[in-house]
Amino acid sequence: MRRTVGRSALYGVLFGLATAAVAEAVRPRGGTTLLVDWDEVRRTARARLDRPHLDAGKLAGAALDYRSLAEKLEKPLLNFVGPLPKGASLPGFDALDREGWLDLNLGILRRAVDPVLESGRMPNSLIVEVGRAGVNRYVGYMLAFLGSRVLGQYDPQLMSAEPMGGEGLYLVETNVEDWRQHANLPDKDLRRWLILHEMTHAWQFAAHQWLRPHMEESMRVLIESVTRKGATVARFAAFAGVLPAQWRIMRQVQGTMSVIEGYSNLVMNQLGSKLLPGFDELERAYRERSSGKSALEVLIWKLTGLDLKLQQYQRGEAFCKAVYDQHGMAVLNRVWDGPQSMPTLRELGNPIAWHRRVGAGPAPRRVESAR
Repeated sequence: MRRTVGRSALYGVLFGLATAAVAEAVRPRGGTTLLVDWDEVRRTARARLDRPHLDAGKLAGAALDYRSLAEKLEKPLLNFVGPLPKGASLPGFDALDREGWLDLNLGILRRAVDPVLESGRMPNSLIVEVGRAGVNRYVGYMLAFLGSRVLGQYDPQLMSAEPMGGEGLYLVETNVEDWRQHANLPDKDLRRWLILHEMTHAWQFAAHQWLRPHMEESMRVLIESVTRKGATVARFAAFAGVLPAQWRIMRQVQGTMSVIEGYSNLVMNQLGSKLLPGFDELERAYRERSSGKSALEVLIWKLTGLDLKLQQYQRGEAFCKAVYDQHGMAVLNRVWDGPQSMPTLRELGNPIAWHRRVGAGPAPRRVESAR
């Protein structure tokens, strides 16, 4: 009996201390705060980014080299994928180091996320401060992880204020050169190969006027589902990303992004095999780079969902290759007719079903499996 009483008393003390701790943690401290501190995110990411920092002269020289290579590649690219509309053009390339890539992508993130953060302001408290610090570190670590690996990027300036004009094509020279040295790759062919991929992204948006507003509208729907006023439970569900309307939009965006990436990989490889003497070496090195992750990298990819995103893009590439191999570029380019012509996530694994739905002619007897 004494032991039971003692244990009950101990539990009572512990419960009282826990209650007091929780009360202190959630006690309002005046004012409100945002869940992310972008300055702290940048400091965290910069501290973890591998250097070196490239001076402005080296970056300017690299950018001139990129633009010269891109100018020579533009004609064969457009001959392969299709022309640009009258008056449209592809943006020029710039060179970034890792810190420049970080600043570019912080700007992209803020355009998309700040409206959600502003609508979700929280009363200041200890628990909010702890949660905010955790979010800052997580975002900073992820940007540092990606900033040491990304080779190139196209920024279509989604969610930007009009007028447009800030679209950009980039190679992260620090990472490109590190990979070139590590894998002993031909420098010009490597950069031409990467330029083909990013230029294809720019063509996708420049040649198809519906694509940018479609992607922006999808983002606005997702943001408004979080920021609109409503019941607390509904808003919490929206922040968690579990509303049915959000899932529908996210699946549409995933399908579109899978095609955007898969199509660019197809173009990069089809044209690269014809134009680049070192193509076989580049493709082999890329496969090794993709599969040769350390145990820590594999863990990070799985914990963040990046591995699922990569699988989705691989499905997009398999879909594009299956359609291209069976029907050619003219039929594959039907994906760019409009949002309704994009394959669904299910159709990414069933090119025959997509082919039948868009009315691109009779279904073939056999289509390469898109896995």
